[in-house]
Amino acid sequence: MTAIQLAQRATGLLRVFNEAGVLSAADVHVALRLGKLGREDHETVLLATALAVRAVRSGSVCLELSRMHEIGVDGEGFETESDAELIDPATLPWPEGADVLAALRISPLVRGGEAGPLRPLRLVEDDGAEPLLYLDRYYRQEQTIREVLADRATSHPLIDPETIRRHLDRLFPGSGAPGDPPDRQRVAAALAATQWTTVVAGGPGTGKTHTIARILALLVAHQRSMPGAPALRIALAAPTGKAAARLQESVREQAGELDLPELTAATLHRLLGWQRGGATRFRHHEFNRLPYDVIVVDETSMVSLTMTSCLLPAVRRDARLVLVGDPDQLASVDAGAVLADLVAGPVAGAPNPQLDEVLGTESAPSEQPEALSARERDRLRGGIIRLTRGRRFGGLIADLAVAVRAGDADTALDLLADGGAELSLCGPEEFTAVRADVVATARACTTAAEGGDAMAALAAMESHRLLCAHRQGRYGVERWDTLAAGWVSAAGIGVETYAGQWFAGQPLLVTANDHEARIYNGDTGVIVRGPDGGLRAALQRGSEPYLVHPTQFPSVTTVYAMTIHRSQGSQYGTVSIVLPGPESTLLTRELLYTAITRARTHVRIIGTEDAIRAGIGRRVLRASGLRG
Repeated sequence: MTAIQLAQRATGLLRVFNEAGVLSAADVHVALRLGKLGREDHETVLLATALAVRAVRSGSVCLELSRMHEIGVDGEGFETESDAELIDPATLPWPEGADVLAALRISPLVRGGEAGPLRPLRLVEDDGAEPLLYLDRYYRQEQTIREVLADRATSHPLIDPETIRRHLDRLFPGSGAPGDPPDRQRVAAALAATQWTTVVAGGPGTGKTHTIARILALLVAHQRSMPGAPALRIALAAPTGKAAARLQESVREQAGELDLPELTAATLHRLLGWQRGGATRFRHHEFNRLPYDVIVVDETSMVSLTMTSCLLPAVRRDARLVLVGDPDQLASVDAGAVLADLVAGPVAGAPNPQLDEVLGTESAPSEQPEALSARERDRLRGGIIRLTRGRRFGGLIADLAVAVRAGDADTALDLLADGGAELSLCGPEEFTAVRADVVATARACTTAAEGGDAMAALAAMESHRLLCAHRQGRYGVERWDTLAAGWVSAAGIGVETYAGQWFAGQPLLVTANDHEARIYNGDTGVIVRGPDGGLRAALQRGSEPYLVHPTQFPSVTTVYAMTIHRSQGSQYGTVSIVLPGPESTLLTRELLYTAITRARTHVRIIGTEDAIRAGIGRRVLRASGLRG
């Protein structure tokens, strides 16, 4: 363990757990600071406080006290991942759960004390539920989300059911007839028309953006049918600039056929009006709400608890809010997995008679295989619908994604073993197939780029992508980027690069936003030769490329490999997924699922069977009170 990760002031249990790698120095320092401010020196309370800090750092909202002994070694403080295997957390002196609870119940950090009303910890003990320990800030954020959603569920918008049905028939032709299986996209649109808050969940290719456009078309048409009603004010948003640009392009591509107005999407920060040095973090909040009648947020799985707690109070109570995303993908890098919590948690709100009137028999119990299940019908009461029919890919890739999502490692490995043209499994040092794809992609991309065909160059670049779980190390982006660049150079493609040099066919990854130039962190592009012989960067923007001069980029890097996190929302012909060893804590079921579902035609996994089993068996279990 490196010296910088040891907290020099740690003693007792804090020192033991710090040295073991369960706690970082930062976790210890925060616990000691809070203990000093609250005049709390009980080592059991300080340990629980440090573990609550670590829980947030690891993505959870709170610490599940009954499971705290299951917390493993962090791994970040070790020189190599194998070093972390030398520590068995089960051998550490974990205090008894009853003792921890007893100490917390009387702690001034929970109850307040002589030092003042400071209560940095919240202990939640609901009847029949496991006790949860929160840092106060995250408790209040979770309560804000819970209260706003509960309040929005107490009423429903006023609609004309006949008008809604007529436009549903227009927007979803061939669906809704008596006896037909329910079209979940149609159900989602009906739900958005009759609820203030709607959650549309679904995996890649299930038609989420297709549904968004038709939800908007339905609401616009309904508003236009009301004499004298003003035009709907609509906002489109996403957590990142790249996701916002993609949402905007998708809706605009369908606007003509759906008679939609021209809409612009923004990041959530821009929507809320982020401001530096103001009395509040955002310009829009509970006392200065957003002026929109309809707000659609795409890629909600990437939205953190903190951002959600800022967004919801800023939405007018009489505005429709549509949250869209895939709850099975990787969650936000910050604390919370709000979309997954909402989809899996209890529903609030009374039955919606308007929805039943609009859908008729579509939502009624049925023996048809594709009918809505009893659970799905109950989720409708809470404004939640999951799209299930994949349209982007199918066959063995879809089967593999389902097996991974279900935690079925045996089926996943059987599929990979017999994958044929769609699936393949290579050993960690088997480079032949991936090298061939990297070189073929670079050659096709460079040929198109030299010829000035930006769309063909972008299509070629997206025909294959190397995806890694780690940034560094043997299995990381840095190593595989270097390997791929070497293979491309050895094949005589492109040029020898040096600082500041651009060349046709160069694959790019944008790493910073420039909203004025319409360039966003996470954008990928390629350098192409223009008609004048000069070089331009082409970025994917719907059916037409967006061309900018390379010097306009705020920050950009040449990319042959990228992290799986960065790939969210993108699609490629073939993906080659580099798995770390089974001991890696980054290797999870959600990570595998996200990587697999980036592919349209072929998934290649580079790793061992043990790594696949470990990844499928390891879930990102983010503790949260929203599910309870």
